[in-house]
Amino acid sequence: MTQVANLYDDLRPLMFSIAYRMLGSVAEAEDVVQEAFLRMHRSELDGTTFDSPDAYATTVTTRLAIDALRSARHRREEYVGPWLPEPLLASTDTDPARVVDLDETVSVAFLAVLERLSPTERAVFLLREVFGYGYPEIAAVVEKSEANCRQLLVRARRAIDAGRPRFDPDPARRRELAARFFAAIKDGDLAGLEKVLADDVVFYGDGGGKAPAIRRPMVGLVSVARFLLGLTRTGDRLGVVLEETEANGQPAARFVGPDGAVLGVLSLETDGSQIVGLRNQINPDKLGHLGEVGDLVELMRSQSDVPPAPWRH
Repeated sequence: MTQVANLYDDLRPLMFSIAYRMLGSVAEAEDVVQEAFLRMHRSELDGTTFDSPDAYATTVTTRLAIDALRSARHRREEYVGPWLPEPLLASTDTDPARVVDLDETVSVAFLAVLERLSPTERAVFLLREVFGYGYPEIAAVVEKSEANCRQLLVRARRAIDAGRPRFDPDPARRRELAARFFAAIKDGDLAGLEKVLADDVVFYGDGGGKAPAIRRPMVGLVSVARFLLGLTRTGDRLGVVLEETEANGQPAARFVGPDGAVLGVLSLETDGSQIVGLRNQINPDKLGHLGEVGDLVELMRSQSDVPPAPWRH
């Protein structure tokens, strides 16, 4: 076997971790990783030897991810409704390469903030702040001067600080808030739900024009709480089951239809005392990596006695 083939299993988690943070898409990240391996294999056949396979893999993966993100920017600018990243559920994913380090920088909320950056700014920020590369290495990867990389990092930090999620570093506290939230949802307890939601809580829905979702973020405790309970009542009538889980290291729920197919993933963002953000991913194109995906629109059509869903008001 070639050197690249021997290193495939060792390098793939690192390469996927970079590509996923760059793109926020499992499918696109996997495409980048496969293309990176192909390029490394071709380079090896041409006589290249890899003194530092990790560094070489990082370079190829990052450059491909920058190109892929540039191509995706136009599509995302014309996206129907809020664009949210594809969730990673460690509990249901059997691919070890996808079990990335689940820290703040891979949360759904933080990946959404990274969308504010240009592709090169995003690469510089991630290589420096997440993967700990020095400026000489980063400059070589993105093909910029070290001074330019420092400027890019300053701009990236400024943009991120303006929208940085109110991240709670205590997993036990996050789990406690999530348990109270889901108990209130299941019980239809409006008062209990309002106790765990922040006054300025924001709800985002990503249907991508292919599933019924609100097209603008909903803000405010009362509006979001009532909306959530309306969604729950509709889901109950449709036979949808809520399964508590974690998405990208944060509390979440996986919604499953009567046939066992995945319909969506709701991710929670907490600040240590309350839930400050909710991101609902129901775009079927972004759920395929989690298993069989259900058709929410068809499910609703099949239940003619189900009242109009609350997102239609």
